[in-house]
Amino acid sequence: MRDRILKQAKGDRAFVELLQMAHTAGLDVLQVACECALEHGVVTAAVVLNEMRRLIAPTQPTVLTLPDQLQLKHAPQANCARYDDLRGNQHVLH
Repeated sequence: MRDRILKQAKGDRAFVELLQMAHTAGLDVLQVACECALEHGVVTAAVVLNEMRRLIAPTQPTVLTLPDQLQLKHAPQANCARYDDLRGNQHVLH
């Protein structure tokens, strides 16, 4: 993997990015990402970085269902005039 990336344009810089990402994510993640890139036949640092980010991405939180008592009865409306009222006479003229 290293040899193939270093042969590409700006491969040395890309390889350093991979190593930096591996420093934070771990070598196991780098290995799995490299294996995924090899399986797909696309060996670039960008693909490996993308695979690494995908592997360490946090899981999506579960969707909660709220009881009827906690549901909004009236949707909030944007009202900039309320902000102006709170600000009062303390404002900056342009």
